[in-house]
Amino acid sequence: MSTNPPDLRPDLAPKARFDETAPSAKIDAKRRPGQPSIGMVSLGCPKALVDSERILTRLRAEGYGISPDYSGADAVIVNTCGFLDSAKAESLEAIGEALSENGKVIVTGCLGAEPDYITGAHPKVLAVTGPHQYEQVLDAVHSAVPPDPDPFIDLLPASGVSLTPRHFSYLKISEGCNHKCKFCIIPDMRGRLASRPAHAVMREAEKLVDAGVRELLVISQDTSAYGVDIKHAEANGHRAHITDLARDLGSLGAWVRLHYVYPYPHVRKLIPLMADGLVLPYLDIPFQHAHPDVLKRMARPAAAAKTLDEIAAWRDLCPDLTLRSTFIVGYPGETEAEFQTLLDWMDEAQLDRVGCFQYENVEGARSNALPDHVPAEVKQDRWDRFMAKAQAISEAKLEAKVGQTLQVIVDEVDDEAATCRTKADAPEIDGNLFIDEGFEHLTPGDIVTVKVDEAGEYDLWGQLV
Repeated sequence: MSTNPPDLRPDLAPKARFDETAPSAKIDAKRRPGQPSIGMVSLGCPKALVDSERILTRLRAEGYGISPDYSGADAVIVNTCGFLDSAKAESLEAIGEALSENGKVIVTGCLGAEPDYITGAHPKVLAVTGPHQYEQVLDAVHSAVPPDPDPFIDLLPASGVSLTPRHFSYLKISEGCNHKCKFCIIPDMRGRLASRPAHAVMREAEKLVDAGVRELLVISQDTSAYGVDIKHAEANGHRAHITDLARDLGSLGAWVRLHYVYPYPHVRKLIPLMADGLVLPYLDIPFQHAHPDVLKRMARPAAAAKTLDEIAAWRDLCPDLTLRSTFIVGYPGETEAEFQTLLDWMDEAQLDRVGCFQYENVEGARSNALPDHVPAEVKQDRWDRFMAKAQAISEAKLEAKVGQTLQVIVDEVDDEAATCRTKADAPEIDGNLFIDEGFEHLTPGDIVTVKVDEAGEYDLWGQLV
């Protein structure tokens, strides 16, 4: 049982974990003599976590064992993040640790788009591949640790290795992004928008739900733009448009949570699906800032006032709507007046869940060349003031939930309590609801009804109804 700190990094996925109750984990625990085994260190956002799952699924289907530690692995794959300089440093540290503990290391992921940067720091890595280059990763594994399958034991159907608890799963609907935000290099690393066919997304979602997944977390770099690149193609009864896809996913009976939704006008068509209970009343929208001049310097749509009108309209249609967003403070040229506009906008918008970055230069980003970079101490001061504002809003909103009856999903049960989430909470980045009485019979994945009896800054406590 643990409560959330106020400064969770919004670019991080939940920590990868191996589900010891999954069939593949049971088989791997009884690794046969001579079976090659691979370890995985997965860093970065949920999109990278999905890439890690796909790589491990392919390897598992080829007869490789999956090791949860360095000592049991014949080689280790490090899936890196390159979003910020601090994330790059974290990735280099993870590569160094894997080299020290194991010796055979294959690097993939976003930072893999800069192979010289990696080999300059760690020349002994076996191979470097870029993001979602699954075949190249497999080739590197085959070279380092040749497959040696037993056809009667090892060659299992690629049913999916999960790095999240078995009751929720990320569902990636597209790669890449068509935006050209000056502070971001993700389009350079992951390319332009490339949507998956809707029927392929639905087939994966159906398999996940059939396997016991109770919550689908829809992710991409720009969820609202899903299908634009393939002209919203329809095949096998499913159309590649986010509204249609959300409706189709909602028919499967699992919770459906939408992440990284840009506030395009057609987003308002999602809100009735939320009001009707097909999709969770939750939108994760990366607003980034509120002052039009800052948004212009970011090369983002500068329509903060209209955004407030949109938020009001969404809440009129779906009063239970939860809004999560991320912001950047200390962007080059940000004045005190512009920052104050952001604070005032927060007072108006009353967002439920908020994450915040202090601006960092990222190699290759166009924002590096902008004038008037903000001193570090000013960025820290603004971050502190912004998070104090966000915390006060969160505390007031949670206090208003005391006495309400809510549905929650159970994530974890220990000796102290059952750690749960409401429909307003995504894994790891949002708050929790704790049940500390009469919880012993609960198991992860249960969806139960509680009455909220206590609220904190980010978390709730409740009793089973």
